[in-house]
Amino acid sequence: MNSPTTSLRIAIGDYPHTLPLKRGEIASPWLKLDFVEVKPMHKAFKPMVREHAYDASEMALVTYFQAKDHDKGLTLLPAAMLARFQHGTMLFNAERSKLTPSGLPGRRIGVRSYSQTTGAWMRGILANDYQVDLSRVQWVTFEDGHVAEARDPPGVIRARSDQDMTKMLTDGELDAAIYGAELPKDARLQSVIPDPDAAARDWFGKHGLVPVNHMVVVTEQLAQSNPRAVAELYRLLEEGRKVAGLPAAGAIDTAPFGREANRPCLELLISYAVEQRLISRRLDVDELW
Repeated sequence: MNSPTTSLRIAIGDYPHTLPLKRGEIASPWLKLDFVEVKPMHKAFKPMVREHAYDASEMALVTYFQAKDHDKGLTLLPAAMLARFQHGTMLFNAERSKLTPSGLPGRRIGVRSYSQTTGAWMRGILANDYQVDLSRVQWVTFEDGHVAEARDPPGVIRARSDQDMTKMLTDGELDAAIYGAELPKDARLQSVIPDPDAAARDWFGKHGLVPVNHMVVVTEQLAQSNPRAVAELYRLLEEGRKVAGLPAAGAIDTAPFGREANRPCLELLISYAVEQRLISRRLDVDELW
């Protein structure tokens, strides 16, 4: 007798390890995934946190930490969707003046949202590896965070609704800005951290991990009512990783799967989030699952 079909609404991005699943090259005999396409991907995070708009969703890690901190009814799966080195994500306008990490105190730095995970990684790197006093930087944001109850620390200010971060950077209203997935294609805009690729290699040598930005969450209601479906979803995601051939032989793993594989990254980012007052307490990795 065949098992009845279960359907899940899921919002995840297009990555080498998710495309086999989205294209139907991998399938479950009883679990049907209804993919909801959201672009850019971060637009899915607020409705997932605030409305449980999907059964499962990709989610930025700091958003998830804040959701956990405020009991928003979500559970993490140890399935990384997006990871990258962050050292080249803070840019300055080289036409105006040169800027390095030591020159950041007293400057105005833009970031889409203070709780943006790329911003949290970059601030953590600056504070812990370059000894930048983050409290002496004026942070300028352009959006609210995804978790309504999570407030920005005192001193973080909001740009006007008609202001654009890149225009403010090129016009000199900002001294630097942190970017997410897409860096602006403008030769004037250069990395605040010199030679970011070499800096990232050194950082990897120290920490042995690639900073993960996004993983997958499910609603606690689903995890409690149908743990079999959650386990099957994770199996399908892991199968996609295998079909994509990740990680390639000799390559750095940029889509780690499994609790222990992701533990060092989560522990480090939690410590950064506490330092930056993004969450009210130090979360234990084992309470995230």
